[in-house]
Amino acid sequence: MKIRNSLKSAKMRDKNCVLVRRRGRMYVLNKKNPRLKARQG
Repeated sequence: MKIRNSLKSAKMRDKNCVLVRRRGRMYVLNKKNPRLKARQG
């Protein structure tokens, strides 16, 4: 899991990336390629 300032570029890396809000944090998750996970905040 990468921790980034901006998730916009992380979301664009793959078409299966999904933006999710949990516990006041933004996550980028990807079921097909879990290596692309990222977090902000």
